[in-house]
Amino acid sequence: MAAKKQDSNSKPKKRNRNPDANTNPDSSSFKKPKLVSSKPENKPVEKVFKPFKKTFGKVKSQSGEEKKTPLSKRERRIHAKELTEARKKRRKQYYTLEQELARLWEKMRQRNIAKEERSKIITEAIQKMKGKIPEIASSHVSSRVLQTCVKYCSQTERDAVFDELKPHFLTFASNKYAIHLVTKMLDNASKKQLAEFISPLRGHVASLLRHAVGSVVIEHAYQLGNATQKQELLMELYSTELQLFKDLASMKESRPWLFFRLVDVISKLNLQKGSVSRHMASVIQPILEKGIVDHTIIHKVLIEYLSIADKTSAAEIIQQLSGPLLVRMIHTRDGSRIGILCVKHGSAKERKKIVKGLKGTVGKTAHFQYGSLVLACIVSTVDDTKLVAKTVIRELQTILKELVLDKNGRRPLLQLLNPNCTRYFSPDEMASLSLSISSLNAMGDLEVNRETKSLKDEESSDKDNSGRDVTMVEADGSASSETLQLVEGGKKDPSIRRQELLVGSGLAKNLIDMCTENAEELLRSNFGKEVLYEAATGGSGGILQQTLGDELNALHEAIASVAAESKSEGSEKEHVLENFHSSRTIRKLVLDNPAFAATLWKKALSGKCEQWAQGHSSKVICAFLESSDAMVSKLAKEELQPLINRGILKLPEKKQPANEG
Repeated sequence: MAAKKQDSNSKPKKRNRNPDANTNPDSSSFKKPKLVSSKPENKPVEKVFKPFKKTFGKVKSQSGEEKKTPLSKRERRIHAKELTEARKKRRKQYYTLEQELARLWEKMRQRNIAKEERSKIITEAIQKMKGKIPEIASSHVSSRVLQTCVKYCSQTERDAVFDELKPHFLTFASNKYAIHLVTKMLDNASKKQLAEFISPLRGHVASLLRHAVGSVVIEHAYQLGNATQKQELLMELYSTELQLFKDLASMKESRPWLFFRLVDVISKLNLQKGSVSRHMASVIQPILEKGIVDHTIIHKVLIEYLSIADKTSAAEIIQQLSGPLLVRMIHTRDGSRIGILCVKHGSAKERKKIVKGLKGTVGKTAHFQYGSLVLACIVSTVDDTKLVAKTVIRELQTILKELVLDKNGRRPLLQLLNPNCTRYFSPDEMASLSLSISSLNAMGDLEVNRETKSLKDEESSDKDNSGRDVTMVEADGSASSETLQLVEGGKKDPSIRRQELLVGSGLAKNLIDMCTENAEELLRSNFGKEVLYEAATGGSGGILQQTLGDELNALHEAIASVAAESKSEGSEKEHVLENFHSSRTIRKLVLDNPAFAATLWKKALSGKCEQWAQGHSSKVICAFLESSDAMVSKLAKEELQPLINRGILKLPEKKQPANEG
């Protein structure tokens, strides 16, 4: 049975018979017979697509009848262009005018054109546009012509264009072509015209900031405005109630209105803190969702919002910003402060996103004044040293010399070599590094967010509990001692973190090798000498001396070799002992590092002190007698004391040794 079933299955299925067909039991096929066609059997297959339709032109024959002849490619192209032009003329009201303006623009924007000729062309263009500027300003072509006209025209012509555009500024602020004209007008506007532009923006700042194009106009106006105008733009972002207090901007205070923090405004006007917080959240959330975070006005609003936000709202903002968004913010002062707060108060997962978001941009970020502060915060806060070494340290190692010679680029290196040193960070920068959010910082063992279980209480947050939610530096740049005490966000021992990032990653060895190869150049550099000094002394706490003693000795030898070079009077280049920067760096090394002092004395100064007893080099010689190390002073005393007695070498009055009788 199974075999029969298998055989039956293997046979192909028969088609259903047509009941109308004539059945013949003797026939082996049940197909309907084909009808005999009169057409030939080798009929060509019909094409699916129609062939190209040729364009015909009308040509009159000798008899007067019109005949259609196919056009050439060139004629078809000309015909299509004519149709396009006709279509554009029907669709655009000022198409002909735009074409004329484009021809004038090609002449006026040339660099080698005479001023008088350009002025004539611009005047002609403005006359053609007069009365039609609002209608054509949104055009891709006409807006470019207007920009050039505004840039080079006279003040009278510029005022006429401004007056014609003034009623339409709000509309143009969100147009992708007219925005460039608006920003150009703002750049060339007088104080009165700038005020006339900012005034109509009241009530529309929040909506324009949510617009990708409109936010650029708001930011431009914010950058050009004075302190009062900036505060006007910020007020409606803080609270709808603040729009009613227009006279507050003219209050006579000891500092400009701009430097009033939101906490002070709330307490001064007795506003509801919860109402302000809710309004700011409704403004900020759509902006963050659209990723419009590049503008300083948004950074200002965010830093003020974090100063009044509760722990849940602040944690949500940090969670949203942690990642690639933060990289686009840290180029400004307030943006870098937000970055520091996110690094300090973020969870381990959020810190990982921040560090990974910096991948590929670490070198560029290190050259920014404020971006370098965020990197300094990362290397002194994040506990995942493997991730930091892989992402941050590895990119820094590839451009070590460039970073060491750069004012901002050296900061992450100095933060590892000598953490939180006030010699390398200004009071304002130290205040930025010490910022914290008290609503998160004072939580102790409570949950910060879903990713973290607890945050460590810090001594600085206990000291700064006087109603200030975010520690901010004063307007004059001063900061209290409590402000300068930095808040450590990580739980790992700082010394272990430094050891893993500086020594374990190989950064220290590469840094010392680079300093050894470029000792003379770094000694003469205003910025490189500080990194050289920290590396030669072994870093704060002697962190490099235990594992890299041989490399440090080689660096000392390299510096001493440069100092041992003979003094040539005809040379244009100053000797390192006579150069302003290098002589003071070598002096500090003699005072702070006895091992270097011994190497320098034996290799460069022994028996040659008399020729270096004058000028900047005398400070290096005197440093041996001023050193607190007895062995260092003993090395030089025998040779230097006769020079002092003869009056060749003079010590500073306060540091002269007592005359031994």
